[in-house]
Amino acid sequence: MSVEVESAPVPRKDSWYRIAEDLLNQADIRFNGSRRWDIQVHNPDFYKRVLQEGSIGLGESYMEGWWDCAALDVFFEKILRAKLDEKMPKNVRDLIRIAGMRLFNLQTRKRAWIVGKEHYDIGNDLFAKMLDPYMQYSCGYWKKATSLPQAQEAKLKMLCEKLQLQPGMRLLDIGCGWGGLAQYAAEHYNVHVTGVTISEEQQKMAQDRCTWLDVSIKLMDYRDLDTTFDRIVSVGMFEHVGPKNYDTYFEVVNRCLKPGGMFLLHTIGANKSDNNVDPWINKYIFPNGCLPSVKQIASASEANFIVEDWHNFGADYDLTLMEWHQRFNHFWPEIQNNYTESFKRMFNYYLMSCAGAFRARDIQLWQVLFSRGVEGGMYVYR
Repeated sequence: MSVEVESAPVPRKDSWYRIAEDLLNQADIRFNGSRRWDIQVHNPDFYKRVLQEGSIGLGESYMEGWWDCAALDVFFEKILRAKLDEKMPKNVRDLIRIAGMRLFNLQTRKRAWIVGKEHYDIGNDLFAKMLDPYMQYSCGYWKKATSLPQAQEAKLKMLCEKLQLQPGMRLLDIGCGWGGLAQYAAEHYNVHVTGVTISEEQQKMAQDRCTWLDVSIKLMDYRDLDTTFDRIVSVGMFEHVGPKNYDTYFEVVNRCLKPGGMFLLHTIGANKSDNNVDPWINKYIFPNGCLPSVKQIASASEANFIVEDWHNFGADYDLTLMEWHQRFNHFWPEIQNNYTESFKRMFNYYLMSCAGAFRARDIQLWQVLFSRGVEGGMYVYR
């Protein structure tokens, strides 16, 4: 798909334009304005397309160069604070998608591998440049950090400290990514780590990263796990489980956790219980994903676990995404021959829309610590 960005034409002020203008005025955004969050429209069909197609139309028209914005993160923050996403007309395809999510299990064993192939396998070259040395593709912890590597190492330490890891323990990492947490836990806490992933590219890099450590990286679906562990952790994977599988997920964790064990869940979360996924994100970034709510996590876990701690530091994801965005664009000249210009626009749109969503507190980042009941309670690391 070619991308041609032209100077903004004089807008065709038909009914589509006026409806779109009225909506954006509610978020203090103007067409072809001079502020960084104002959008510059290059194609007069933009207004009709977005009103008819919603999120898909907005994202795809950006990928195709129909409009630009100097501060996409602020643009999305303003849209979400004004709740324009709730005021937009519902596209028929979106309604069909939502109905499908309610009726069908889109995260079956067969379908679970789709996101691995379509997102996590797109290129280790990209992620190696954009991420920190531990290749953490999840929220960093910025309490005292002043750089992305510091924030991600602080997050890794916090995960291990919350789990109270001790030498010789067996740790299961569900959705282990490129093996950064497995490496960190094995190096700093002298534990044996088993990591599972559905991405072949992640498995290869994780195995290379941990060859000299007591770490095993398996390419498998979490539902096939049947070994017991002292501790279990899952970072940035629960978003791919899906509401129809939440009960199964926690049953697997319960099956694999030894008596006296603890489980730490690190996940993006939604403010409301719904089929929480943006249509454009679902199509281009994370196929079949869905953000859980507090209610959904509590309902699925209460049969087997109690919550020892619920930690929300979603505002830190804004900082993390902005760092990824800066690094992605800084290193783009080194990897651009492997991708298209449309891909670059797509990836920037993804990073900035998510940063705006976290800044607007439209979505959250939770670490939830579960046990079967620790005698005397716990003082949880921060």
